Amino acid sequence: MWGLAFVRTVRVFGVSLVGTEADLVSVEARFEPVQRMRTQLQLSGLPDAVIRESRSRLMAALEENQLHVPNGKLVLNLAPAGLKKGGEGLDLPLALGAAAACGHMSPRMLNGTLFLGELGIDGRVHAVPGGFAAAEAAKRAGIKRIVCAPATAAEAVCLPGIEVLAGDDLKQIVHWVVNKQGLERVRTPRADEADAQGKPASVRTSRALAGIRGQAAGKHALAVAATGGHALFFMGPPGIGKSLLAGALIELLAPPNLDERLDITRVLSALGRWPGGLATERPYRAPHHTTSHAGLIGGGSPPHAGEITLAHCGVLFLDELPEFRREVLEALRQPLETGSVLIARASRTVEFPANFHLVCAANPCPCGYRGHPKLTCKCSPSEVWRYRRRISGPLLDRMDLRVELAPPGIEELAQSSSEKQSTPINKTIEGRIREARSRMQRRQDGICNAQLDTDGLDEHVPLHPASRTFFAKVAETRDLSARGVQSLRRVARTLADLQGRKEVHEIHLAEALALRAPLFDQ
Repeated sequence: MWGLAFVRTVRVFGVSLVGTEADLVSVEARFEPVQRMRTQLQLSGLPDAVIRESRSRLMAALEENQLHVPNGKLVLNLAPAGLKKGGEGLDLPLALGAAAACGHMSPRMLNGTLFLGELGIDGRVHAVPGGFAAAEAAKRAGIKRIVCAPATAAEAVCLPGIEVLAGDDLKQIVHWVVNKQGLERVRTPRADEADAQGKPASVRTSRALAGIRGQAAGKHALAVAATGGHALFFMGPPGIGKSLLAGALIELLAPPNLDERLDITRVLSALGRWPGGLATERPYRAPHHTTSHAGLIGGGSPPHAGEITLAHCGVLFLDELPEFRREVLEALRQPLETGSVLIARASRTVEFPANFHLVCAANPCPCGYRGHPKLTCKCSPSEVWRYRRRISGPLLDRMDLRVELAPPGIEELAQSSSEKQSTPINKTIEGRIREARSRMQRRQDGICNAQLDTDGLDEHVPLHPASRTFFAKVAETRDLSARGVQSLRRVARTLADLQGRKEVHEIHLAEALALRAPLFDQ
């Protein structure tokens, strides 16, 4: 022991996971020896129930590893005091702070290192979620070293510039703190190794475009959506390929860039779904229509991420859209505008990333066969009205592309089958999308057309006299909102990009209007 006379206040760095981010926490420990007094442990700093319950676990782990706590008063404080702390990841810094305060090591030996891990009663260090977020928090604070369990270390090392050491149990980590040896330094994987380790971020149901029979209009809408980042709504009877088209969109999107891979990895790591390296694929999420508000948007106490965050930088597919609860759908409006969602609670407000590509699908009526060329609809007008009013006008207004799909005929099915053998169709579409996307990114510094603000639209889609005449004619037949007018301009810019045109002409605006069918309009 280093001697209690030399010990005053000990500080050890840890983190508390909040959403997909990590807050730096300073664990302050102080031991006051008192003879003829049973050891008392006081824990302060707004710990949650998980941390409060760790006291007996910590004491058992310390005793198991010959880190005896003498008679006296052990005070552990989590700073900053006004920030609520949560999670089991603070076990390791709490134990090390207690051991140093009791004289088992010099407090100076803990400087410059962030510790992260859950402790078992035998002192074994267990992995915790959020290794990547912890590495980011350490880097922001100027801390250059992290010590944690091997599985967590494999996540943290994905962020360059951080030294990561892996330890299996408390005794091994204490030995390293005292002697600076005995822990394995985790090697940063090379880019090719990280890609090889990457696993799909979620189970996908996507299919190749060539495997979808017919539906030329749907495929064209997919190309427009994939190029410009536009929200897409398919309506049509059941069994015509709406879900297959939605799944194919993920294959048409560009591979995620480095910043997007970091974002996807951060989300999955914080939720305990680390992909095994830096994420290499965009996520595809298709929640069931019975999903709750908290399940889709996020919520709870403490706040947790929902499906829209799991779909960050990927595709969110909502099938059977009118079957979702209306309040759940209405909560999508703000994330669609901002690319994030704010979950406010009494203690704090947490912001989750939610920049997703929305694809929706619905039947035209409850039975699904309204307008079908062969099957008869059995729904009354009032049933159809009640079904369609479940989707509000403001939400529908945010969907740039609305396409009504018809059942493919036998000739289309046979023709698609032969095209699948020669495979020219999907390669042609994918080539056009890549070229159009490249032009768009060069022109707008990486901003997609769906994200163009008013100034961007005025620069890249100016309202020439011909365009103003077009919108004046449209106003006579369509009740377009200001958002709807801007949406037409954005889609027209994408259509011009797909055709290799520098300027947006009236024909592009007309085609954009055709891709905005008045489905479910109130």
